[in-house]
Amino acid sequence: MSPRAFARDLVMGLRFAVGGGREGWTRTLLTAVGVGLGVALLLGAASVPNLLKEREDRSVARTAEGEFSGEKIKPSDSTVLQRDVPTDFRDSTVSGRVLRAEGSHPVLPPGLDKMPADGEMVVSPALRDLLNSSDGALLKERYGDYKVTGTIGDAGLTNPKELYYYAGSDALTPAKGGHRVDSYGYEEPAEPMDPMLIVLVVLICVVLLTPVVIFIGTAVRFGGDRRDRRLAALRLVGADAHSVRRIAAGEALCGALLGLAAGGLFFMGVRELVGTLDGWRISAFPSDVVPVPALGALILLAVPLTAVVVTLISLRAVSIEPLGVVRSTKPRKRRLWWRIVMPLLGLGILLAAGRVGGDYAPPVFAIGAGATLTLVGLAALLPWLVEASVARLRGGGPVPWQLATRRLQLSSGTAARAVSGITVAVAGAVALQMLFVAMHDDFNRVTGTDPGRAKLVVRADVGDGELAQRMIDRFRTTKGVKNVIGTVTSYVVKPGTMKNPEDIRPTTELTVGTCANLRELARIGTCQDGDTFVVHTGNARMNKWVDESARPGKPIDLNSDSWDRAGKHVPWTLPADSRTVQARPDPGGDLHDGIYATPGAIDVSRMTNASTTAMIQVDPEVEDGEEFIRNTAAHVDPFLSVMTLRAVERDKQYATIQTGLQIGAMATMGLIAASLLVSMIEQLRERKRLLAALTAFGTRRASMAWSILWQTAIPVAIGLVLAVAGGLGLGWVMVRMIDKTVTDWWLFAPLTAAGAALVAVVTLLSLPPLWRMMRPDGLRTE
Repeated sequence: MSPRAFARDLVMGLRFAVGGGREGWTRTLLTAVGVGLGVALLLGAASVPNLLKEREDRSVARTAEGEFSGEKIKPSDSTVLQRDVPTDFRDSTVSGRVLRAEGSHPVLPPGLDKMPADGEMVVSPALRDLLNSSDGALLKERYGDYKVTGTIGDAGLTNPKELYYYAGSDALTPAKGGHRVDSYGYEEPAEPMDPMLIVLVVLICVVLLTPVVIFIGTAVRFGGDRRDRRLAALRLVGADAHSVRRIAAGEALCGALLGLAAGGLFFMGVRELVGTLDGWRISAFPSDVVPVPALGALILLAVPLTAVVVTLISLRAVSIEPLGVVRSTKPRKRRLWWRIVMPLLGLGILLAAGRVGGDYAPPVFAIGAGATLTLVGLAALLPWLVEASVARLRGGGPVPWQLATRRLQLSSGTAARAVSGITVAVAGAVALQMLFVAMHDDFNRVTGTDPGRAKLVVRADVGDGELAQRMIDRFRTTKGVKNVIGTVTSYVVKPGTMKNPEDIRPTTELTVGTCANLRELARIGTCQDGDTFVVHTGNARMNKWVDESARPGKPIDLNSDSWDRAGKHVPWTLPADSRTVQARPDPGGDLHDGIYATPGAIDVSRMTNASTTAMIQVDPEVEDGEEFIRNTAAHVDPFLSVMTLRAVERDKQYATIQTGLQIGAMATMGLIAASLLVSMIEQLRERKRLLAALTAFGTRRASMAWSILWQTAIPVAIGLVLAVAGGLGLGWVMVRMIDKTVTDWWLFAPLTAAGAALVAVVTLLSLPPLWRMMRPDGLRTE
């Protein structure tokens, strides 16, 4: 066969696809819609690398080198002092920087036209909208000292929904945490990804994309029965068997090409919506959602090629003769051996890949190939299982059951292909969930904090006694506050000359607070203002270190820097009646040893290099209690640091991957639901005359509807059983690969229930088309 003849037959098939009247166009459009949905999702997946790169480039462009390099920068006409001042607002994070120009020509962060003056603020569009809304009233109060004078350009934002600001303040100094910078565009060294997370990412890609590829292969086979009759007519006018197969491939190619166009349109439409949506706090500029050229070209080539190859393979077992497709002979049974080999080979590759850990790079290719073979093998095994299962069913039972079982016995392949995407998706989801649970403890750390005692921790970098008292007083009268633990801390040293100049001077921590506050940090027993204590933590080595500097009746120096640098000594004598007590964990889970003193024992204004801390217990009964506290902190001092205590902390990379999985899973499940609906409508359309004839002979419409339900339910039940078995097997192998053990074998229950519910919903949506196709006009023919 020459390439010219092959191309001629494909072109003829293209003509038949667009010239077959209303029926031909309907079939071609259904194929195009099905393929287009899959192509849109593939193009979206191919855009992820570019999206992440653009986002990272924007983040790098606004990062100043002086923040991380440690380079000493001298003041100049272009230098800027800046300090990051982030805050939380309900379940969102508001990031931002306070700036202060040190000259008349300061360097500008990307997205700014000019430096904001003292008391001015430039905000992102999303933050501007939030501040102007009723929901952002509390946040607007927090920034009440600033006047919004502009909007940050796209070049200064990582995504269009980012809550970000730049504020100008003449009060910012190096002593208040200001970093001097003279340029922007510093790229931090990339943090290497944990090998276990690489395994997880590869498996996610396979699990999310394999159902898409399978559905595209299913969509190009729509219209099989009508196509067979047309091909028989071609045989009657002289075409040979090979030619009609190539013509059929051309028809499928037309649907695939139109599907590429439809997928491109779907992708462009969703791409424009990306900037307006903010699901899971993830959004992107539409200009960033561009497929990687190599991946885009691969999709453009692979989809039409898949259409041709799948059609040619599917027609190998069909005998098309001039008088019609041979249906009277017993169909050849599906071969089982190669369907078993595929998943076993995939699992074997994963087992042979070894375990992930240490400094060795994970076998990415082996993981991708093994997981893909396993999932595709499950999809290939499903038609054989459905055929073997329904072949054992015998007559009897209600009419809907008889209609359903007989239809499946005559043509089980179509029904099996329709639910293959669900089978693969559930199997992959089971494996992924097992992997997530196995590595959960490695990336979710129990912090040991007690949010019940204190939810927020507010710190000031200066140990100003007046500031400390003002903080504590303001917080105690703030709405939503149940209790405040306020302390001023500093490091103090043992004075005098060291016997060996190279020895480390004994140093300990001095903590000043009221008796009530100190009781939250140590078991001090009775206490009156003016008392002092020496606090041990239970560690013998640390206790000895404390006792070398905290000596009752002996002097200490409140300025720990005075003995290392040219500083002023600040002597203070620890009272001789100071009792030794044991520390207790603070709300953050930390133990603090050293010297504890009440305000009557020491003047906190004498403490140098001190910091002030307020641990605040929030009343859960007060709505937005945390926001009232953050507002108070901003009004006391805009440079106060507010931290939220959480019982469990998640690794950022792990959390990002989990968010990406949620987004991808929603997109894949939406595609599967749409594909199932399109497949079911196509199957009903193929049997329109049969349905109308059965109705004309008196078959009840309810019986027909129940028969459709059973025709879907039987393959789905078999597919879900296969998915559970395959998913547990794949999950066990993947968990073994990361050297973990399976902790829960029943994770499949909610996933299979979700899959079954999805099929039930789609089946109900297919009932309205079924009612229309059972009308008498369905008996008409062209």
